[in-house]
Amino acid sequence: MNSMGYSVHSARPRATAMAGAYEHSQDTTGWGKLSERDTHLNSFPAASVPLQSETSSTRSLVGIDVGGTKCAVSHLRDGKVVEVARFPTARFDNTFRDIVVTVFELLAGKQADFGISCGGPLDAKNGIILCPPNLPESWHGVSICRLLTEQFGGRAHLMNDANACALAEWHFGAGRGTRHMIFLTSGTGMGAGLILNGELYEGATGDAGEIGHVRLRCDGPVGYGKTGSVEGFYSGGGIARRAMTHLSHGGALIPPWYSAQQPLTTQQIAEAAKFGDVIALRIIEEAGTHLGETIAILIDLFNPERIVIGGFFPHCRALLEPTMRIALAREALPNPCAACEILPSQLGEMIGSHGAIAAALYPK
Repeated sequence: MNSMGYSVHSARPRATAMAGAYEHSQDTTGWGKLSERDTHLNSFPAASVPLQSETSSTRSLVGIDVGGTKCAVSHLRDGKVVEVARFPTARFDNTFRDIVVTVFELLAGKQADFGISCGGPLDAKNGIILCPPNLPESWHGVSICRLLTEQFGGRAHLMNDANACALAEWHFGAGRGTRHMIFLTSGTGMGAGLILNGELYEGATGDAGEIGHVRLRCDGPVGYGKTGSVEGFYSGGGIARRAMTHLSHGGALIPPWYSAQQPLTTQQIAEAAKFGDVIALRIIEEAGTHLGETIAILIDLFNPERIVIGGFFPHCRALLEPTMRIALAREALPNPCAACEILPSQLGEMIGSHGAIAAALYPK
């Protein structure tokens, strides 16, 4: 029995069922399904600087990626990030039980350095999840680092998911070789991670890069609790909600295989656009415009040499990029815009787990 009253033995059947249940769940993008439990596609070299180059031989590195629709547990094995379990994000006590069971079986008595990647706002310094809008309220105010170290010992580091993924993409993906890079993540929510002058920039409270909270319009869809915000216009959740608004007015949006019993996803909207659905095309093109406006803000403020975009962008880049480029040319300063390369993420669906391991490795 642990400090929260969990018996890891009694919880094991539920964790197994939850991990399996993920195969039938959907997120707001539709591209979040797990295809391989044990993924070795992306190497995580232990000698990358400024990440810690070595860890104690008696400690394991464990990553916990907390998302709006799913949580994942991973570890570093033979220089590679291996994801061992995914399960839907539910009430905190239920989901934490699944995390405890998975980590207990993974560690087999060893201590660990934990990295926790989670959307903000956070109190990263004190290891507290504050009130992320895309997590159930039961997660708000949770001292996740303390709970993990009380249960397993070792150390734990909480990091904004956009920052963690920026570190991962910078060291092991499309951001390699840069000193000034921005990573944009867009799933249930939206945020940015900033690599400036060859270092992760987190800001005074660890909340730098919350681009999803920036207001693009005085009116428009709500995201991050704000009308007309970047998150409301461009996140996977925002695009899906905008599509549902069109559907409620009788628009013929979705492909024939869509089931009304399942939540609408960005993937389905993109598929409908590929099939020539006029309303779907309009929604995707509008999203591309808002993405371009958002990137222009980042270019004007930070003058990066590269912006890497994750989330659903790599899956529907051809649909989003034309209007994105038009808005970017219209809104951004010409010289900084010309100097900035815009690329899709290279780490794919494993980026959250790579980010959580990066948080474990990042110097404390």
